[in-house]
Amino acid sequence: GQKINAGGIIVRQHGTTFAAGRGVGLGSDYTIYATITGRVKFDHASRTKKRVNVVASPDA
Repeated sequence: GQKINAGGIIVRQHGTTFAAGRGVGLGSDYTIYATITGRVKFDHASRTKKRVNVVASPDA
């Protein structure tokens, strides 16, 4: 995935279209942001929702 620094905004959304996974935080306006520096990865939280994760990597 793409490199991101801690505090960087990953997704701006209305409601929870994307769920927050590991290494990310959920703002009061449902914005998903990185809490650690790493690479962004998406996976499926359920059949209808995707989950956003940030995985720490040495080259990020």
